[in-house]
Parts: sequence; structure tokens; C-alpha cells
Amino acid sequence: MTVAIVVLNQRSVGLARQVAAGCADGVIYGLDRRTTGVDQSFSEFGPTLRSLFQQGTPIIGICAAGILIRTLAPVLGNKAQDPPVLAIAEDGSAVVPLLGGLQGVNDLARQIAQVLQVSPAITASGEIRFQTTLLSPPRGYRLLNHPDQAKGFIAEVLGGATVRQVGEADWLESSQLPWSESGELTVVVLPHETGPVTPTERCLVYEKLPEQGRLAIVGTGPGCAEWMSPQVRRTLLEATDWVGYRTYLNLVESLRLRSPHASRSPSIQRHESENRVEGDRARQALDLAATGRRVVLVSSGDPGIFAMAAAVFEVLERGENPAWQGLEIEVCPGISAMQAAAAQVGAPLGHDFVVMSLSDILKPWSVIESRLQAAAQGDFAIALYNPVSKQRIWQLDRAREILLQWRSPSTPVVLARNLGRTGQQVQVKPLGELTARDADMRTVILIGSSQTRQVQRGEKLPWVYTPRCYGEKGEEGSRQ
Repeated sequence: MTVAIVVLNQRSVGLARQVAAGCADGVIYGLDRRTTGVDQSFSEFGPTLRSLFQQGTPIIGICAAGILIRTLAPVLGNKAQDPPVLAIAEDGSAVVPLLGGLQGVNDLARQIAQVLQVSPAITASGEIRFQTTLLSPPRGYRLLNHPDQAKGFIAEVLGGATVRQVGEADWLESSQLPWSESGELTVVVLPHETGPVTPTERCLVYEKLPEQGRLAIVGTGPGCAEWMSPQVRRTLLEATDWVGYRTYLNLVESLRLRSPHASRSPSIQRHESENRVEGDRARQALDLAATGRRVVLVSSGDPGIFAMAAAVFEVLERGENPAWQGLEIEVCPGISAMQAAAAQVGAPLGHDFVVMSLSDILKPWSVIESRLQAAAQGDFAIALYNPVSKQRIWQLDRAREILLQWRSPSTPVVLARNLGRTGQQVQVKPLGELTARDADMRTVILIGSSQTRQVQRGEKLPWVYTPRCYGEKGEEGSRQ
């Protein structure tokens, strides 16, 4: 569902972009007289906000809480149906949930607060004291009580009553409710379509809904936590299962150990495999999701660049398992290795560029050669993935020979290995000196165009950049 992030001035647009990065479907609404670079412009604040609210759209206002309250007051109605509404201070120092307690506003506040690295201003007494929201159970459960009955139940618990539980639910067991086998009040968790239990003010009844399978294909970035997006981090922590190549799962293992239920069993289940079994890995992830699990298929870098997203859709298209068709599938982008490599030395991909893999496992070498020639003749900067492996040791040397037909031997080449991980190495050398010994499968190589320049920095690595313009100045700079 779309989340409307509403800003009233240009100073708030940058913060709105940061907030949007933590919302899978965040759309920035900006007042047209005062903002630029937003997703949607509006001219009238009050009618726009009230229309979004009445449509059930969650609203994040980067403004004073009082403005939101006064604007929405005329359309407030059924508490159970209010969409989430929260206010964020213009400096990002406060995240305040205002409305939509039964529709997950506190969860949204926590999500945004994590992005901004602040503490959310949660004021719901029951949630603060018991670390759970009885009126708004998590996805997969439905409260059968009328909200007025549930409010009476919560009032008694806040007054000191104890609670006994019939049935199992992790989110209740991990709460701090005053559990007792002889509790005065009762919480019942029913499997889906079990016989009726009468909800009352002294008995909360939750129905466990059929699990809808979900598969998220995520890119964790090259390796370090700072390069992982808030969306990917949240998706990993919300999963029941991780599937992936062992090396990539190891890169995020610390998150699994810090997941909400890591101290108890079961926590997030890990399903690891070796490299070069992408099809099998995709099937395993799809099959797990088809059983109702929340599965994350883990790639490094970006999952859509020489990674697992394409493998999943290749398998999905074959239709081997009809149960896959009903799955919710999401692709969560990550920082690619070529982006991370470019950032280490400046902006070598600052103009048009081509991205290629030198691996001939899934395509013939003749195709790779023709594409290298076309990219070199077109004077693109080039990013090369999978340049060398233990079995493929001649391809990079052959690629250099092809490129030198069109490119000066002094063309800058960036070699970046183990980016964001222990043992990171980055070097810059001329194309004429590039050899297969310079790289392995953990190396990404960036090769400049005729326009790419170097800016020397003494003993440090030079800055390398490809200017945005294309002309004589660039040609002169490339020969320096």
C-alpha cells in the first residue's frame, strides 16, 4: 500500500527522501508553491490530506503534529478504520504516531525511527508496558473481539489482572503480559476455521489466518552493513527463512542472531548452498514460500545484476509448481559492486557505460567477444564482473587485447576486490598492464572510456572520473 509522505517546504524534501527509503511504497507529496523534486505536487493542504485519509492511505507528515490533528479532525470517525498517521519533526529528531493504532501506526513509527536512528514516541500504555499490541495483532492473526471489548480487557490488565493463554503464538509468548496458569483473564489463539469460542471483555480471541507465502529477493550490497538499505535490513529481520550461497548468508549472519526471537527456537531458519546452483536455490526458495513461509533469497550487491532475481523468474516462468503462482514476490535493490567500486576512486562511471560478465558458463565466448568489441568501439566505460576464476584464466587477457584495439594503453583501469569486506583491495593501473593475475571472482573491474581522466593525489590512489561532457577537453585529459 502507498504511504504518503507530506512535506510543506523544500528543506524537508531531503528528509522525506530518507524516510521514503525505509518505506517500500513511499510517495512524497509536496506543496507546489514551496517544493520541487517531489513525486506528487498539491496546491491545497487540507483537502489533499483529508482525501488521502478518507481513502485509507497511511500519512507521514514532516511538520508539526498540531497541523495534522487540526486538518484531519473533521473527518475522524471509526477508530478501528483510521489509517496510520504520524508526524516527523523537520530535523528528523522525533517520530510521533498520532492515529491508526489499530492499523499498525506504531510499527510504522518504529520502522521510520530505525531509518532516522531515533526513538519513536510510542505513547500507547499497553504497548509500552507489555511490549505488544493486543488490539492490532501482527500479520497472520485476526482479533475476533469488538474493539470495545478489547479495550475493556486491556484496562483490566493495566489495572493488575493476570492472563492465561490457550493456544500458541510467538508474538504473545515473547510479550511481557502478566501470564499465570490461574489467570483472571484469557487469551485464546485459534487455528484457522476452528470451532467458535465466544469473545468477551474477559476473553480475547485471535484467529490464526492461513499463511500467504512471500518471497523477497534482496541485495545486501557488496558486504558492509553501512551499504545495506533499510528496506533490505527490515525484510531480513521479518523473514522466517533465509536461502542463499553460504558466503552471502555469512555476511548477514549477525542480523539473524539479533532477530526478535533469536534467543528462542525456532528463529530465522538458514538454508545455505554452494555457488553455481542458482536454479536449485531459486526452486528451494519458491517451494518454501509456497508452504506459507516468509522467505528471503539473499544476494550480495543488487539482486537484479548477475544475481538471483533473474534465476527466480526463469524458474517461475517454467511453471513447474502451480503453488508458486499465488506467491507474493518482491525484489529489494542493493548497492551493486560496480557502484561501490566507482565510489572508492571517484566517478569512473560518470558518463555512458556498459556492464558485462566475462563468464562463459551461461553464454558462449563468441557472444562475449562481439559485445566487448561493440562496447570498445562505442567508447563506453565498461564494468566487468566475473573476470577470472580458477577454471577461466585466459578470458581477461583476451578482453584486454580486444579493448586495446580501440582504447589507449594508458586508459585507467580500477580493480576492486572484496568491497566492504575484510581484505578490501582497490588499485588503479593502465589498461596496457592489466593481466589475469590482477583479478579473481571477487573482483569487479572498471575500464575507462577515451574520456576518463585521473587526478593525482600524491601517494594515495588517484581520483578517476569520466566527465559528463564529451569532447576535446575529455580527449586531452585522457592522454595526460
